[in-house]
Amino acid sequence: MEKPKTGTISWADLTVPDAVGVKDFYAAVAGWGVMPVAMDGYEDFCMMPPGAEMPAAGICHARGPNADLPAQWLVYITVPDLAAALAACQAKGGQIIRDAKEMGGAKMAVIRDPAGAVAALYQPGDGPGC
Repeated sequence: MEKPKTGTISWADLTVPDAVGVKDFYAAVAGWGVMPVAMDGYEDFCMMPPGAEMPAAGICHARGPNADLPAQWLVYITVPDLAAALAACQAKGGQIIRDAKEMGGAKMAVIRDPAGAVAALYQPGDGPGC
């Protein structure tokens, strides 16, 4: 899999209290297939476009590491250096609302811009894929 390019939106997640019901909604509305993703005692979902090998988005329960996220689509913007991007965020009046964490060699954090909009920043790992 090719790494996402800097500055592109590389992923989108929707975090909600009832991921099971909402994944069924988007499966019906968008025609997405559902691929369960095992979490710690529950499942979140990757949503698959018809005939696709790669998911289009994720639908997640608002629990565990996502318990504090608002019910909204969260886009992940690819950055080359997460630490530098977080410093720029704060210097330009934004806030870090979820500190950087590592996920399989990649890193991500959630920010709020000066207007109040929330987004995630994503730094791909050094290995193949994302």
